[in-house]
Amino acid sequence: THTLFVDAFLQNNRLDHVSQVMGYHPSYLDHFLRTQSFILRGDGPLPFDYRHYIAIMAAGRHQCSYLIALQKQEFLLQGGNPNWLKGLNYVPTKLRNLYDINKILAHRPWLLNKSHIEKLTKGKDSWSLAEVVHAIVILTHFHSLCSFVFSCGVNQELDQAGGYQYHSQDFAATLEDANSSSKSKPKDIPSVDTRQDWKNSTINSPPSPTEPEVGITTLMQRMKTLSEQTQECTPVELAKRFENIENQSAEIGVVGLEPQETPADISCYLDDAGFIYQDFAKRGDSQDIPTFRVQDYSWDDHGYSLVNRLYNDVGNLLDDKFKTAYNLTYYTMGGRTDVDTSRFRRAIWNYIQCLLGIRHDDYDYGEINALVERSLKTFIKSACCYPERVTKKDYDRVLREFKHSEKVHVNLMVLESRMQAELIYALRTVNRYMTN
Repeated sequence: THTLFVDAFLQNNRLDHVSQVMGYHPSYLDHFLRTQSFILRGDGPLPFDYRHYIAIMAAGRHQCSYLIALQKQEFLLQGGNPNWLKGLNYVPTKLRNLYDINKILAHRPWLLNKSHIEKLTKGKDSWSLAEVVHAIVILTHFHSLCSFVFSCGVNQELDQAGGYQYHSQDFAATLEDANSSSKSKPKDIPSVDTRQDWKNSTINSPPSPTEPEVGITTLMQRMKTLSEQTQECTPVELAKRFENIENQSAEIGVVGLEPQETPADISCYLDDAGFIYQDFAKRGDSQDIPTFRVQDYSWDDHGYSLVNRLYNDVGNLLDDKFKTAYNLTYYTMGGRTDVDTSRFRRAIWNYIQCLLGIRHDDYDYGEINALVERSLKTFIKSACCYPERVTKKDYDRVLREFKHSEKVHVNLMVLESRMQAELIYALRTVNRYMTN
């Protein structure tokens, strides 16, 4: 872990908080750092300033000031035009044209169609297909990273506005006086000890669920029972169980309230703020948008080779990262050892993709109800679809018997399963554009 932290520091000129939290799982952090370094700094069709600006646009969809601040610094270090940081109205038309794809992938990836790709690749400020795919990889990486940042309660870095300031109360009082006496109160100086943020940011959260959590012992018993079942379900029954989970997920609420007002330094990168996640089960005329069946277009059989063809080597990095997050296990659950957690992991991974309209034909979705209880479903749905509403308090409320490293692993699966879902929607669309 120490060696990886050194790598992260050399890569980013800092050991950022995201890397520190991921440090619970060094094998994963290794793949994450390699992938992020490659898409932002390695060989690829997009210029470096574009890459960081696309990252800002992606983080803007979830109002993630943490990632926006880091990427703004990187953008300037790469010689980016400071004028662009004033907002979307100041960027070249070519970049501006990417915004529709950014918005759709972040919230309702099933709405992406080949006319969106066509619009980018034709006309005066056109993109090459390789550039489109590079941009899509950056967008999906940062959308899903927003999920991780919020669901783990990652705080601002020390040098960012709102970062930790270990000040005495006297200093805070002096700062308040200075602030109130200055005519234009600077936005970026915290006037109080921001260590309170974690406590105060959750005042409006709904009260803790009253029903007791299903304990680890019960969960292990359920996994054992499922592994002993031998009867096979018919394809019709499996389809019915998927629809059942899909409809139930539409009834599950989310944590927190909608953010009231977007700060000006974020809203300048946000267009059509009202376009947010809508339950896949409520997508209107379902004949228009059928469920995405992984058997028809999967990452392993289709997406991986297409992305590698259009953007050299990135497929291998992404594939390793997906597999590491999915297969990661130390055979522990809470304090128990020698536990086979594969069913629990698969239930979480497939539930996340179900929220985005993706169905694995060979999976019995009945297992999700047995293994993922309602409070965890609420947390996962919020982290995946409304990350900006999740606070550290919500993280503390779920999986109360689990260790921090295990909860972080659940959030890594949210990150990777979501990213894979967005990517296969996008790559299937690119494939349709290329073949028709």
